[in-house]
Amino acid sequence: MADTYLWLKAVHILAVIAWMAGLFYLPRLFVYHAENSGVPQVVGTFKIMERRLLKAIMRPAGLVAVVSGLGLIWLGSWHSPVPAWLWLKLALVLGMLGYHGALERHSARFGDDKETASGRYFRIINEIPTLLLIAIVVLVVLKPF
Repeated sequence: MADTYLWLKAVHILAVIAWMAGLFYLPRLFVYHAENSGVPQVVGTFKIMERRLLKAIMRPAGLVAVVSGLGLIWLGSWHSPVPAWLWLKLALVLGMLGYHGALERHSARFGDDKETASGRYFRIINEIPTLLLIAIVVLVVLKPF
């Protein structure tokens, strides 16, 4: 059982790293996409890059991160009772999933050539996953309450 927990933890960490890489990179692609919306050749390239990043990396990694995280909660007996730090972590993960969903919507609008947000907007929202990640790591490592 201990080996299974540790292997699942390794899978979880790897999935989170891959998912976070996408959550950091996709808004940067959106910055350049928004700032080059009048250049059809460039726009086509960004659409392909954004779609592939979402389909090949972000969606699978996010799914594996969530499923493996739930597995860790179960195998580690963190579910009975659920500690306060874990409730907060789960809330922050829901925020991360909401952010991912927002990026999916932006990608769909870019794909339909209907996105109106500016490069500045995407530069600003690109800070959201950093703040969430810092809070999540502090909670997991320190378990402050």
